[in-house]
Amino acid sequence: MQNKYPSWVNMLVAAVVMFGLLFALPNLYGEDPAIQAALENGEPLNDTAVARVEQVLSGQGIETIGAYLDEGRVMIRFPDDESAFRAKPKLEETLGEQYILAQTLAPRTPGWLRALGIKPMSLGLDLRGGVHFLFEVDMEKAIAQVMENYERDFKTLLREQDIRYKTVRSSADRVVIVLRNQEDQDAARRAITEESTEVQLLDTTSGGDPAIEVQLTDITTRQRQDFAIEQNITTLRNRVNELGVAEPVVQRQGLDRIVVQLPGVRDSARAIDVIGATATLSFHLVDEANNPLEAERSGRAPPGSRLYQDRNGRPVLLKRDTIVTGDQITDASSGFTEGQSAVFVDLDPKGARRMLETTQNNIDRGMGVVFKEEKRRTVNRGGQTVEENYTDEQVISVATIRGVFSNSFQITGLTSTEARDLALLLRAGSLAAPIYLVEERTIGPSLGQENVDQGRLAVIVGFLTVVVFMLVYYRLFGVFANMALLVNVVMIVALLSLLQASLTLPGIAGIVLTVGMAVDANVLIFERIREELRNGNTPQAAIHSGYEKAFSSIADANITTLIAALVLWTLGSGPIRGFAVTLSLGIMTSMFTAIVGTRALVNLVYGGKRVEKLAI
Repeated sequence: MQNKYPSWVNMLVAAVVMFGLLFALPNLYGEDPAIQAALENGEPLNDTAVARVEQVLSGQGIETIGAYLDEGRVMIRFPDDESAFRAKPKLEETLGEQYILAQTLAPRTPGWLRALGIKPMSLGLDLRGGVHFLFEVDMEKAIAQVMENYERDFKTLLREQDIRYKTVRSSADRVVIVLRNQEDQDAARRAITEESTEVQLLDTTSGGDPAIEVQLTDITTRQRQDFAIEQNITTLRNRVNELGVAEPVVQRQGLDRIVVQLPGVRDSARAIDVIGATATLSFHLVDEANNPLEAERSGRAPPGSRLYQDRNGRPVLLKRDTIVTGDQITDASSGFTEGQSAVFVDLDPKGARRMLETTQNNIDRGMGVVFKEEKRRTVNRGGQTVEENYTDEQVISVATIRGVFSNSFQITGLTSTEARDLALLLRAGSLAAPIYLVEERTIGPSLGQENVDQGRLAVIVGFLTVVVFMLVYYRLFGVFANMALLVNVVMIVALLSLLQASLTLPGIAGIVLTVGMAVDANVLIFERIREELRNGNTPQAAIHSGYEKAFSSIADANITTLIAALVLWTLGSGPIRGFAVTLSLGIMTSMFTAIVGTRALVNLVYGGKRVEKLAI
């Protein structure tokens, strides 16, 4: 038994170690306070933008460590928080509204490592500091919005098919179509059945007239609710990207909740205003045939119209029929026109066609823009405090149609900040269903740093304790195990950096647990070697048998633990997943370092030699 690895195995072990050291290296440099600058329209910036930013800050006498491009965004590093706080308003004032600025933390990674695309591992919210939001999606409202769309579509369909009807009205989970006679009811049923397979129809009556009740099928209802969640997640991600936040987390939790985590963000009020906003727009013709003051006094709007209030509390009568809704807007940007703040809007083909028809037929008539926002308030009912949802609606603009337009137009009547935020929301997309903030947590950078320090101390103490035990109990073989253990920790950090998986406080617990588990394999191997030596085998044969016979036990134990970790990752969320990620990576790396790595070291010292005694 010569116990010698082929050269390619030794080269493989050396290559893996070098890989681990290279990808773990950026984590040694730490982070600086920074500001990330990006264009509002998402276009990548270039070196000219970097030079402009540096010129602005040097002109203001604000000290920087440096500025560079990072994935199309300018990252400016500062020596301290105070410099970063001073720099942000100066940059906002000079660069203009087309730039989005966000305070964050930037790694001190050297340029040559950045050029290779190697980054430090990202830190989770509990380590880096930032804000955590938990939103609840109004699933009932999601279905109600679908039914509102069906109401509009059914009206258009019946008009196109020349089918006479009295009313089409939607409620929380159904649309009721009241027809004039049985013949129209039959024709309407055929038209709707041909148009949509997602609904089920029920013949009924309303006030003695034939009617059709339209509901979604059970399968379609579930699909629509899942779609609402996924669409909201996409929209929230777009809004977070517009904020310029680095390394955000937006993910589903349970049946109807969404978690948003923004590491490094310190302005939680601004974040919640943009991310949690449920605002949508709708465009309606003004009811010029009736007096809004009389409607306000009587408390009733004329048939086919609805009473709103503008931003000054004045009554406005608008037609119920919607011309265009917010989900038909494809792009929006803020700017100025004739000295006023404005939002410039682009529509999709369907919305453009509808807007073209409306403006062609209604020259010199008024058109109002309704700003709708879903909110939640606390009320007292029967001596109990409960939360209820309500819709806040107001007319933000009423303008006279002076010409024909279709896919592009502008909205005025807003302040500069309102115009910018509204453009951001419209560009990021409207929510498929309202969301309500149910939990908000802010973790300051000092608390995050305290967690980092405590986690680092836990890893160091656990590591050193294991190192001392292995040295005392297994002597030279303990040195081999400790070297493998060090490489194991380096490889975990390297893989976290490579995968850009966020390290959380539970993730650090996973690393500490892995440190203890990693030497389990070596303990099994070394005890087997000692047993073989007690049975009279030669040192070389004992080494071979120790690794050979202990492998199955090691594999079984690690595979079962890996299965448990994968279950935690699949079924868990947030901190549980962070723990599962580091535990899974630690199991895989420890299998390599404890078996292949230590065997390579043992072979290097004892392989191919005549050995009388082992230092074990």
